[in-house]
Amino acid sequence: MQGRCIIVGAGDINIGEIDQKEDDYIIAVDGGMLYCKVLGIKPDYYLGDFDSLEEAELQEICELERLHPECVKRLQPEKDDTDTISALRHGLALGYREFCIYAGMGGRLEHTIANLQSLIFLKNHGAKGYLMDAECMCLMLQDETISFQRELSGFLSLFVMGEMAEGVSISGMKYPLQKQKLTNDFPIGIDNEFIGETAEIAVEHGTLLAIVRWSE
Repeated sequence: MQGRCIIVGAGDINIGEIDQKEDDYIIAVDGGMLYCKVLGIKPDYYLGDFDSLEEAELQEICELERLHPECVKRLQPEKDDTDTISALRHGLALGYREFCIYAGMGGRLEHTIANLQSLIFLKNHGAKGYLMDAECMCLMLQDETISFQRELSGFLSLFVMGEMAEGVSISGMKYPLQKQKLTNDFPIGIDNEFIGETAEIAVEHGTLLAIVRWSE
């Protein structure tokens, strides 16, 4: 697939628009259908147990199930997969390998952590994902090198997801690092700063959570 799979969840949302391209595929997860309405986005697929919807929206889902059953998947409240994981599985089955998750943070802390773990789920399935809002972007690095454009301003924080990450290098940022071992009990990677150069982050072995916080 050339486009992205965009998932709109039911967490907090603080954006005014989503940069949607023609070949993107939109999944509204549970109460995310309300955000899609506000943002003027028509989802391609609706998924969830819909336990957070009001009566009017529940009736709308029932009508969609009647007219376009192929566009709705109603989940049971008792399940192993979170709604987000179910949405990611659907996107992966369609062939998408790049995912942007909106309204996946805020609200209940456990839901935010679950969505962060969903980014690792994507890595383990040969895809990449971004957890997005107006203030920051979260992504996972796993035995790889990534770069950021020199025009980017703001801050970057790195956190070890697992016991340790080895061979961690940072270049083109205020605080460089060269092939260091980071552990999960000392947050030395917090609040690095973009300095107008092409930044490069590498991890030879392990998984890192990267949080990019845009400057105001």
